[in-house]
Amino acid sequence: MSNPASRTTPNEPVDASGAGALIIIPTYEERDNLPRLVDAIFAVVPKVHLLIVDDNSPDGTGQLADALAAKDGRVHVMHRAGKLGLGTAYIAGFKWALGRDYHRIFEMDCDFSHQPKYLADFLQASSTADLVLGCRYMKGGGTEDWTWFRRFVSKGGNFYARAVMGLRFRDLTGGFKCFRREVLEAIDLDAVKSKGYAFQIELTYRAHLAGFRIAEVPIIFPDRKVGQSKMSGRIVREAMINVVKLRLSKKQLVGKSA
Repeated sequence: MSNPASRTTPNEPVDASGAGALIIIPTYEERDNLPRLVDAIFAVVPKVHLLIVDDNSPDGTGQLADALAAKDGRVHVMHRAGKLGLGTAYIAGFKWALGRDYHRIFEMDCDFSHQPKYLADFLQASSTADLVLGCRYMKGGGTEDWTWFRRFVSKGGNFYARAVMGLRFRDLTGGFKCFRREVLEAIDLDAVKSKGYAFQIELTYRAHLAGFRIAEVPIIFPDRKVGQSKMSGRIVREAMINVVKLRLSKKQLVGKSA
């Protein structure tokens, strides 16, 4: 797929152990999932660092994250005053990462829907791509234990976003991603205002308009086993509206990314 600009970063080998990479994990009431996820991640990529961004979880997730960080220098914690949303959590995490010497920066949920076993695949793909998307809708990918309605909403949302924005990527709404730092340096992070699904679409769209190479790797996405999904009708409606707004603002976004 050709991008409207020609900005790319050189191909480079990647350390399969995760050295030099950071995984940003936003949390809100994830006390039961967090320690298991941390152990599972380090079993796959033992040298990766984690940034847990906790939105003042009432169940003590933030305090648990602090305890994990006190025991392990690979774990870092950012505390926020309240439930400020997934998009702003990632923006805060991106800025934190860019202030340090990380060259690969991941988005990852805490609920095991984003399975740690795929982290090595993302790292490998990032040796030749600037942004790697976890894709449920390609050969080797899929979902598990979803209701028919959730599958309908997800597939319909992706079809809608591709059609409106003129993109061919098969999974625009997913939140399991790996960025090279150059992509995040090029994006005006303060200008990203979308939340939920729209946030994920906007980041990919901005990277595409800036001319970065984008690849997809297949993932199986199971429904979360502990806790409740954060998806809501409001988030879906916001995504549909913001997709149109993003498409209409294409000229301005290209100018900012030039």
